[in-house]
Amino acid sequence: MEMYKTERAAPGHVGGGRFVAGVGVGLRTPHYRELIERDRCVDWIEAHSENYFGEGGWDLHVLTRLRERYAVSLHGVGLGLGSAGGYSLEHVQRLADLVERIEPALVSEHLCWNAADGRVMNDLLPLPLTSAALDLLIARVASLQDTLRRPILIENVSSYVRFAGDDYDEAGFLNELAARSGCGILLDVNNLYVNELNHAVDAAAQIDAIDPHHVGEIHLAGHLVTDLAVIDHHGARVADAVWDLYERALRHCGCVPTLIEWDTDIPEFDVLLDEAARARRRRDIAGSDHVAVA
Repeated sequence: MEMYKTERAAPGHVGGGRFVAGVGVGLRTPHYRELIERDRCVDWIEAHSENYFGEGGWDLHVLTRLRERYAVSLHGVGLGLGSAGGYSLEHVQRLADLVERIEPALVSEHLCWNAADGRVMNDLLPLPLTSAALDLLIARVASLQDTLRRPILIENVSSYVRFAGDDYDEAGFLNELAARSGCGILLDVNNLYVNELNHAVDAAAQIDAIDPHHVGEIHLAGHLVTDLAVIDHHGARVADAVWDLYERALRHCGCVPTLIEWDTDIPEFDVLLDEAARARRRRDIAGSDHVAVA
């Protein structure tokens, strides 16, 4: 097992592809043509890895073509690194093949599980934040990094339950995981806010507790408030409270690369670009793009 650690490296450049900096948007099918036909209109793009696992087809063609103009981040949503029974080695191999083909600047996965008894669930299910879970994740992340031959980022997730036996809060768990596995942290600010509303956990305090040297990317998205819970649905503009937390994260972590996510009720592309512009204005106020990432 190797330890992958980038000493005092610029954020957004822990892989073999182009440098990721500034504000990016998620690559979604309704926006393919506009991204192809327009002049360069965002700083970078993030693609959900599993959508491009095929040997060919239109989706992979589009990503390969856009790769010529934009730096790319590959963001996994289906691996389930924390699943107690293990995860699919075929999935890992497909990811490795895609990484070799696209040469992304960043590769990321979630702090979650999704499989049990041979069944895979279409959700990012929260882990108990225990010492045993931490040891499991350290080994899993290290193994994946060995296969990909690069460090990855691990994202905090929204959740609708908390476990009574937790040994860590989210920030403490992620800090330990990053320090002991050599991975980085993908800090999803909206997820922190959703968890604040669902569990009365102080999102600002969590941001302050994250080791900024590990943070390599920030995610922003919209959420849905229901009578039962707040849902991280990625189907609306970023809420004002999340923008405030984003500004706090920029002050704490520096101007690391930022992504606008929008996955349901996908709007016209110009709406997405407007959200990206709002993020860019806040980054400009926060200052320089140069931040150390471990």
